[in-house]
Order: sequence, then C-alpha cells, then structure tokens
Amino acid sequence: QVQLVESGGGLVQAGGSLRLSCAASYRTFGIYTMGWFRQAPGKEREFVAAISWGGGLTYYANSVKGRFTISRDNSKNTTSLQMNSLKPEDTAVYYCAADLTDAQRMGSLNPSALGSWGQGTQVTVSS
Repeated sequence: QVQLVESGGGLVQAGGSLRLSCAASYRTFGIYTMGWFRQAPGKEREFVAAISWGGGLTYYANSVKGRFTISRDNSKNTTSLQMNSLKPEDTAVYYCAADLTDAQRMGSLNPSALGSWGQGTQVTVSS
C-alpha cells in the first residue's frame, strides 16, 4: 500500500488559486494512477481528477475542467493539483488517491475500491 500525504490546502477568496501536493512514500510510485477526490460536508466523496502512471493522460470532472490541472513528478514521487478560478462550491476536504487501475476508470470507480488514500487537506473558498 502506498503512503500518501497531502499539503497545500487553506482559505482563499473566490477567484483565487491554490496548489495541492501529494507526496508518496513508495519506490514504485511510477506504476500507480494518481487521483484527487473531494468531500464536502454532508456529501459523498467525488472524483476530481486523475493522471496516468506516465503523466500522459489526464481526466477531470466536468465541474473542474478548464480550472484545475493535475500533474505528477515520478522522480520526486509527487502529484499536484493546481486549482484556479476557485468557487465557493469547491470547498471540501481534498484527498489524494493511488491505485493500479487505469486513469480513465478511476473516476467511475467507487472510491472505497481504490487502494490508497491520504489523510486529506481542507480547502475553503470564501465568497
């Protein structure tokens, strides 16, 4: 199982930007699809973005497409989520996930089926 630690959350005004990072402690990090999910109070955890093991393929939820960008650096065992034009509805705890599934499938899977999760980082967007 991959150990994941997120960082970079915080409070930002609507229209602002934040960059989340996820550090993985596993030497074969490069074989995993990485993803970001979020969970708002009273709501289920939802898919945000995924990136293939090589970084060449990325997928996004419609709600964040064009505003968020997922990336990874396999030499540093990290994945990041650049969030621009933030909206109050983006407020949630953001989680990093790692799994051996295809990046294209990650968004359609039940989050409970994914292999590894970080502890989450709070993102709050004020109006």
